[in-house]
Amino acid sequence: MSLFQSLRGLFRSSQQQCIRSISTTPVPLKGAGGGGPKKPSSGNKPGGGFGASGKSVRRSQRGNDQPRDPKMINLMRHLAVLNPKRIPAPLRMARNRYLRHWTIHRAWLLFRRKQREERERVWMKQYQSMNRACEELRLTSGPDTRPEGYLFRVAMEKWGVYGLKGVPIEYARPQVETPPRVAWSHDWKP
Repeated sequence: MSLFQSLRGLFRSSQQQCIRSISTTPVPLKGAGGGGPKKPSSGNKPGGGFGASGKSVRRSQRGNDQPRDPKMINLMRHLAVLNPKRIPAPLRMARNRYLRHWTIHRAWLLFRRKQREERERVWMKQYQSMNRACEELRLTSGPDTRPEGYLFRVAMEKWGVYGLKGVPIEYARPQVETPPRVAWSHDWKP
């Protein structure tokens, strides 16, 4: 039995309701294998719904007993949530309540937007101030006989910022496309 056939029985009732609401063709004529009259069931069989192997038995539409696969049972339980009968109705709000909700939501979004724009304005002022200072350093000649831009290069170095003899991770190893020959040097000393 295929997965499709197993799941088809699970959703048959909801499927029929959906088909009837949008179709004019009678339900027994739709789909494969559902056209003929159904055989009457033979009533309760001995064994209480369990087969010879001890697994639960499923009575198919044709009346023969088939052992149920535990994986199929688990799958059908998970997919049963998708059954239209189990999906809760959408939340409905009265017009005034919806209007209050919408107004509060829009006010919250407006407040957050103003906060974000103010923060970005402060960051932009800081960036422009740093940019002007760096440009001034770049155009200023260095002390004594140092060339123009010396102060800018010294200001951009990060030696000593990361502690005594510390270097930033960007300076630790040049950025290359290939991995190092030795991944980690345990004998390295600063």
